[in-house]
Amino acid sequence: MNVLKIATAGSVDDGKSTLIGRLLYDTKSLTDDKLEAIKEKSKQRGFDYLDFSLATDGLVAEREQGITIDVAHIYFSTRKKSFIIADAPGHIEYTRNMVTGASTAHASIVLIDARNGVVEQTYRHFFINNLLRIKDVVIAINKMDLVDFSEEKYNIIKGEIEYLASKSGYKNQNLTFIPLSALQGDNVVEKSENMPWYKGETLLHHLERLDAEDINEISETRFPVQTVIRPKTSEYHDFRGYAGKIYGGNLSIGDAITVLPSKTKSTIKSIHFFEDEYVTAKSGSSVTITLSDNVNVSRGDMLVKTNEEPTVTKQLNATICWMDKEPLQASQKYYIKHGVNDAQAKITQLNSIIKTDFSGKLENPSALELNQIGDVQLKLSKPLSVDTYNQNKSNGAFILINPKTNNTVGVGFIR
Repeated sequence: MNVLKIATAGSVDDGKSTLIGRLLYDTKSLTDDKLEAIKEKSKQRGFDYLDFSLATDGLVAEREQGITIDVAHIYFSTRKKSFIIADAPGHIEYTRNMVTGASTAHASIVLIDARNGVVEQTYRHFFINNLLRIKDVVIAINKMDLVDFSEEKYNIIKGEIEYLASKSGYKNQNLTFIPLSALQGDNVVEKSENMPWYKGETLLHHLERLDAEDINEISETRFPVQTVIRPKTSEYHDFRGYAGKIYGGNLSIGDAITVLPSKTKSTIKSIHFFEDEYVTAKSGSSVTITLSDNVNVSRGDMLVKTNEEPTVTKQLNATICWMDKEPLQASQKYYIKHGVNDAQAKITQLNSIIKTDFSGKLENPSALELNQIGDVQLKLSKPLSVDTYNQNKSNGAFILINPKTNNTVGVGFIR
């Protein structure tokens, strides 16, 4: 069954957890004991309704404060599709969590409180969706019941988001606007009778129509080698396979390939997945590949189709989302983790801080603070085979690690 990964975002109290809880309730995805616990807790709080946010806020601090702090992953299915939802926190200090939760998403839901309209965090979350090149974004205008299901209010918010989209550099994004009430269930799973002016789909119907393979933008094929397989058995005495995951496009038997960084040429002899063999393996497949020639291939090397080579370089221009309390400054040294490869990296230039409301950049800053996003230049200790993030998401992204603490301090997108 097709699995769709979805990230949620929104400002504090916009109703993300309530929306997800409503989806689980209306699709009958809550277990009996979980539903009873929600009913009991809602009654203890004096509510005359079910507090669906209790279905997702798993930390004690989250339940006590009524907010989301950590990224929660929720799994549920309908007859048509399976879903994994990353429920990210809305507070500005947890922006890094939203980047983490959305990094593997096929689609995103950005919630907006109809009473408050577009706020600072809306700009930030919309910007991150654009930065991560999430192709399908649902703008869920929530709490319509608290604005008397006003079509005028809906149109004002829709116009503001469309203006933001016009200022974005990412033009392949599909925006879908859905007015809803997560608490009452309007336009979540069932069509609302309170908004006859809205002629679109319910949220669930729209999500069920999305196809993860269609959303993923096909790009040039990349196969980072995770390990070399040499079985110590008489039956497979001469077997030499290269295991990894395919990113971008597909690989087939007979494809001419180039091994990087050595630039050795060969062709694909066979493609294995456990005991099965395939003629073609699609993007996203974890497989073992053998080559027609006995060439030298090691962990960290990359197999690519000949004439589809990435850039091999020791210099990177990148956009960084900073995730550490200690600021990033020029001349600092880190480890860079790029796919299965790593190297030492030095920040040679901090060019600018990007304003997440699309209003421009702050040039030549002295530092990049926690949750800020900026453009930097890096110098590496050895060459890496890279693409820009726009060309290939998997091969255009990396993380930075503090060598003293081993903490992940930043996530980068190659420009």
